[in-house]
Amino acid sequence: MQSMVKSLDQKLKRMMENPSCPDFILADAKDADMALGIASAGRSPEQHAEEGRFRSIQEYRELIRQNVGQGLLDIMLMSASSNEQLTIVERLFDDSPTTPAARANDTSDIHLVTSGVYAAQPSRPFRTATIDHIMCGRVSCEPQERRLGADLGLYSVTFNNDVDRDVETLNAYRDFRMEAEQKGFRHFLEVFNPNACRDRCPSSQDIGRFINDHIVRLLAGVTQRGRPLFLKIPYHGPAAMEQLASYDRSLVPGILGGAAGTTFDAFHQLWEARRYGARAALYGRMINNSENQATFIQHLRWLADGHLDDPAEAVRSYHAALEKLGVRPYRGLEDDLVQTPRDSAYGGTGGAAMSRRTSKGTTQGTDATSGADFSRMTPTERIEWNRAKWDRIFA
Repeated sequence: MQSMVKSLDQKLKRMMENPSCPDFILADAKDADMALGIASAGRSPEQHAEEGRFRSIQEYRELIRQNVGQGLLDIMLMSASSNEQLTIVERLFDDSPTTPAARANDTSDIHLVTSGVYAAQPSRPFRTATIDHIMCGRVSCEPQERRLGADLGLYSVTFNNDVDRDVETLNAYRDFRMEAEQKGFRHFLEVFNPNACRDRCPSSQDIGRFINDHIVRLLAGVTQRGRPLFLKIPYHGPAAMEQLASYDRSLVPGILGGAAGTTFDAFHQLWEARRYGARAALYGRMINNSENQATFIQHLRWLADGHLDDPAEAVRSYHAALEKLGVRPYRGLEDDLVQTPRDSAYGGTGGAAMSRRTSKGTTQGTDATSGADFSRMTPTERIEWNRAKWDRIFA
């Protein structure tokens, strides 16, 4: 049984009592094995005859142990199988302030297997994991067993502006909420950008409002017992975040990290989103692909808590810390201070925030853009674009 008071519960309580409190929720998303298969654990630092390889799932879980042991994360998000091993078998979280969580569904738009074409087709709801398996590791939990595993899960939805597909998604989420409420299982809600909306795609100027409207409309019909603890959404810039955060102060908006880019990409996104109302950040690929995960998480924590208030300075501090550790950075400092266009969705069709960098590493202007016009691409072209993106990330 988990005995230590969790920082997530403390922060959420303070946020509900005082929406202006400075608390910020930080999560490491180590659930990629429910999307990417062999490549999910990321590149291994080991080289064999100058050939790279991917980490094993055991190495991935060792990183989870190390990052939880650091004590700076509020949530560790895992697959149901990793949750079983680390939460139920090893009892990793019993004496930790970090809350374990598991991905509760894996919609078809994150089925990113080699030669797969699923991400180019409209998302379909699907759940590999069951609530009982997440909570106790078997098909049916006794009441006293429901605290053995995680009692928190991530549920994701994708809306494609297609009434049949979107109603199917809404019905699946309704069924999940009802089961979760009956079993005392909490969740947070991830809303992806459309992955295959074809000729019905919102414009780049409207995508933030499209997501916000879906969230507000959906949750208007959900009473308190069934509502998500907080949200995980792509960051579409200051206006969209401020609009959502100011609409209902009982909502806790959070951002997803998206594709790994420069260190400045990661730090600036968190810093800016926090300024305009975000109260949580869940970074997966950005943390997993960093040179030193503990150091990267430490700097995210400093930015989230306001101890660092300049993302460019945070990048310089991060590089200085790497130098002290004897860790070679992937990019030189000047290159790491550049902000690049990135994708927020697993499948590569999400929006990315782009800004121009001045010589001192500050940004001017923020534009919500996908970096590519997917509405004009054929399914084959979208597949090739996605494959090339993942080749760049995991080369």
